[in-house]
Amino acid sequence: MSQGLLDAQNGAKADTASPRFSRRTFLKFSATVSAAAGGGLLLGFSMPVRSQGGEPQEEVHPGKTVIGGDASEPGPSGVFAPNAFIQIDNTGKVALVIPKVEMGQGVYTSIPMLIAEELEVPLDSVTIDHAPPNEKLFTDPLLGGQLTGGSTSIRYAWDPMRKAGATARVLLINAAAQQWQVDPSTCHAQAGQVIHAESNRTVGYGQLVDAAAKLPAPQNVPLKDPKDFKIIGTSVKRLDSPEKVDGTAVFGLDVRLPGMVYAVIATSPVFGGTLASVDDTNAKKIPGVRQVVKADNAVAVIGDHTWAAKRGLAALDVQWNEGAGAKVSMQQIVDDLSAAADHGTGAVARKDGDVTKAFSDAKTRVDAVYQQPFLAHATMEPVNCTVHVRPDGCDIWLGTQVPTRIVDTAVAVTGLPADKIVVHNHLLGGGFGRRLEFDMATQALKIGKQVGVPVKVVWTREEDIQHDMYRPYYYDKISAGLDANGKPVAWQHRIVGSSILSRFAPPAVKNGVDPDAVEVASDLPYDLPNQLIDYVRQEPHAVPTAFWRGVGPTRSTFVVESFVDELAAQAKVDPVKYRRDLLGKSPRARNVLDTATQAAGWGGPAMSAGQGRGVSVMHAFGSFFSMVVDVTVDQGEVSVNRVVCAVDCGMVVNPNTIEAQVQGGIIFGITAALYSEITIKDGRVQQSNFTDYRMLRMDQSPPIDVHIVKSTEAPGGIGEPGTAALAAALTNAIFAATGKRLRQLPVGSQLQTA
Repeated sequence: MSQGLLDAQNGAKADTASPRFSRRTFLKFSATVSAAAGGGLLLGFSMPVRSQGGEPQEEVHPGKTVIGGDASEPGPSGVFAPNAFIQIDNTGKVALVIPKVEMGQGVYTSIPMLIAEELEVPLDSVTIDHAPPNEKLFTDPLLGGQLTGGSTSIRYAWDPMRKAGATARVLLINAAAQQWQVDPSTCHAQAGQVIHAESNRTVGYGQLVDAAAKLPAPQNVPLKDPKDFKIIGTSVKRLDSPEKVDGTAVFGLDVRLPGMVYAVIATSPVFGGTLASVDDTNAKKIPGVRQVVKADNAVAVIGDHTWAAKRGLAALDVQWNEGAGAKVSMQQIVDDLSAAADHGTGAVARKDGDVTKAFSDAKTRVDAVYQQPFLAHATMEPVNCTVHVRPDGCDIWLGTQVPTRIVDTAVAVTGLPADKIVVHNHLLGGGFGRRLEFDMATQALKIGKQVGVPVKVVWTREEDIQHDMYRPYYYDKISAGLDANGKPVAWQHRIVGSSILSRFAPPAVKNGVDPDAVEVASDLPYDLPNQLIDYVRQEPHAVPTAFWRGVGPTRSTFVVESFVDELAAQAKVDPVKYRRDLLGKSPRARNVLDTATQAAGWGGPAMSAGQGRGVSVMHAFGSFFSMVVDVTVDQGEVSVNRVVCAVDCGMVVNPNTIEAQVQGGIIFGITAALYSEITIKDGRVQQSNFTDYRMLRMDQSPPIDVHIVKSTEAPGGIGEPGTAALAAALTNAIFAATGKRLRQLPVGSQLQTA
């Protein structure tokens, strides 16, 4: 998910120098304190809630707080419960219920760092609990729902979590001061204790929580000056690493329940196809096979273990009603996109100046068409969901980015009320947008209704790749008019493709513009006086589309940064100098460009034959990136020799997390740019596993140098930008090495046919 949804939900325009909300709006919060069950301090806070239309609703104060999803008494009329909590027990342990899920991005370390910093406790004293599904309690105001996506976790938590920690700290200091009958200003907190230096007295937080819970919550507690940070900005080891290393971490795939059975499924191979008939005679003869279940467009075999279910599935005689989808081909999809691109008008995302006149006055015109393929997510942990559907309730075990949507689909499938649905959310073995969807839960619930005992539904890798919800195939027409010096004076960009937000969040689409589809393209850091960016929606004949690690910025950055390189070549100007000359109004973008190119040795000695170096610049997710890629091209095979990346993501919480996220995103992006492509023939996905949906191997992974630029700006996102900025720098490097301009991905298939 990308910033486009954020802007649409919030009614905010991107600002290269400030957070999405004003500091005043984001810091307006109300704190509440109560005695936690069993003794302790429970601190909650609220943030402004946004309506589906994006306008802020009235900000309200929390009523009685809850923690861990336990039922509580409702607050006064018109009041909602707070959406995140700190609990300190009598031993001094700090527990944080967090509405963001951990899927490798490090939020279960970085968000506790925010709390620990202001609360003045050691980081290892903070523990994390998954938040239960509850939109009222746990809505992210940046996304308008209880979602993990859009690289928003730290942006969401930065001020409120620190404010909550600071408020708790002040309460504890006040409680100690009352106990000692001294002025609170003579006390300070350190390492989970309150200290009165004059009398050399100390008391641990655990001994103060009951007294602190009785005090009124202070308002407008000042936050630390960044120069006084002890934890924020330091390289902290991931808190979730030990359990992942020793195997005790529990992902959805790890769930084991008493009496659980296993399901292996086959879904119609054709998009839109349905199940016609099943002969299960031979399948039921296989030891361990318990049952064969039909579910709309799929059939499942239930077994005592996965192997029995898999053998049973292979023994089925299944017939499908393929329907009209069997006629769909890639050529048809591309032809439709091309025709839509030639449509007279699109939905205007941005219009500055007089583009028509600027083109007529230009000395040179450059036109290009760029294409990017369908992509599967191919997460390390394949799609899975375990359910137990009973007459009186339903339990669901999985890893999901959208817990409340899992509840919604359970209500729809089972007919049970929402308060009878329990979602057990686990660590995610990769999300990348795939687990923003709930189709796996819907299918598992339909199967579970017919089984009656706990059943784990696991998609094979083939099912996972052939029945994914794919990154859209995009088709871009882009043109520029250049003056006598080669500088762009006219810019026109038409984006054609599927609208994910029309399905995922319809209110976000306004006046025909999908803000995700046009993101980056409609808010470039470059000085372009006359520009027209528009969007034409073209859906790809029943092929389901979804977010894929950034989508809009990933797509737009490849097109825009490749095209800027084309303009530099047309003007016979070094591509770095060409960009610098256009970035006078965006100093942060120019700074990351300078940092990356200097670190990479841009402009140094000429490279050997077959080698090349390319560059890209991007502003997305509230962060600024520049990337330099070195490649060698030998007989159509591309080796990435080195990647240098400069990152300005505002204030840094954990440099280790940033470096790891950027490196992982770059490897993900290299894989996609070089190899990844989903193709359709006769309504079927042709790829099936990693044999034909190729992944970058460990020995192919290049050295990746990440340079973090110091900044005092509010934090930006970091999970998706590394992937989004990569492809253009890579293809620009290939152009430098070969003279071949690649306007279509993946690189491998294009070089072989070039």
